[in-house]
Amino acid sequence: MPPKIVDVIEYDLCTVCGGCEGVCPVGAVKIEDGIAKIRDPRDMSYYEKGAAYDVCEDCYTCSRICPVVDGYVEDEYANVKRFFGAKSQLPGQDGGVVSAIIKSLLEKGEIDCAVGISRNDNWDTEVVLMTSPEDVDKAKGTKYTSDPVDSILREAFEKYEKIAVVGVPCQAHAARLMRENTTDKIVLIVGLLCMESFTHDVLKDKVISEIMGLDIKDVTKMDFGKGKFWAYTKDGESHSVKIPQVAPHARTPCHHCIDYTSVYADISVGSVGTPDGWNCVMVRTDIGEKYMAMVDGLEYMEDPKPGMDLIAKLSGMKHSGNEGHYYEAVKKCSFYTPDAKPLIEEMAGTSNTTQPSSV
Repeated sequence: MPPKIVDVIEYDLCTVCGGCEGVCPVGAVKIEDGIAKIRDPRDMSYYEKGAAYDVCEDCYTCSRICPVVDGYVEDEYANVKRFFGAKSQLPGQDGGVVSAIIKSLLEKGEIDCAVGISRNDNWDTEVVLMTSPEDVDKAKGTKYTSDPVDSILREAFEKYEKIAVVGVPCQAHAARLMRENTTDKIVLIVGLLCMESFTHDVLKDKVISEIMGLDIKDVTKMDFGKGKFWAYTKDGESHSVKIPQVAPHARTPCHHCIDYTSVYADISVGSVGTPDGWNCVMVRTDIGEKYMAMVDGLEYMEDPKPGMDLIAKLSGMKHSGNEGHYYEAVKKCSFYTPDAKPLIEEMAGTSNTTQPSSV
């Protein structure tokens, strides 16, 4: 019986979280060109469907940590223990809270490294391991392109004992499944709110250049807000287009995603539901509470506005827009069961999903 991710790859459901590459003991899976591919590690050649059968050792670890196979919860707010606004003085997308969390924990030795994404002036991105407080500045800001964040965990597991993962919902989901099924080295998962993301070429050539008429090298920041996609340039100007103009160009797997707030994270951080310059923060687990209490240099807002109402509205839009796409696509997969229903009752302890997570 082949791993379930063979179906995920074949039917273009792969989120490119990188989890399968990060945990495969024989290196049978590789993320390349924005999709997971099955390979023969002996000669690095890529194959079409079937290559995994020659290499796979039938451990099925990849199936246990795949967010698509695991499915989605019905209520992504049922495990929120605490919601508030926060900001730091560090440079960042809005309030710089993620930077403050990672920098504080590195300074105090509570983590050995953190996984994140850096970029250059051309918005080319790279998955990096941050091992010192100074490294954190290199990864500040949201990139709106997808990179296989969890793939670098293979390297991290070999070198470090206390690892933090920073990622969007699919990456946080895979990291949570890794922690539950394969390792105790992931001590903290910081999830980002995410409606959708783009491939680098589409972001640069289609969204920024063609639709917005800008040069990517002039852009200093991007953001979603107030029904628009925004790009801020070096001259201090802000530029925007309505979200429906860019949404169709998001990656195909993003149209199958039903998680807006990174429900599987220990701490979720975003830039909606709070005033400009602040981050919204959702603490979801006891682990999140523990590490949030260690963060220095934050200013807090206990009852930010517009608050959870706006966040819930946006997640509802994502759910209603994508749920049908997900179920229609996953029906093709061998692991689909029509009787499966989303569950949330035991979310605080284990993942309860629309699809069974057994292999």
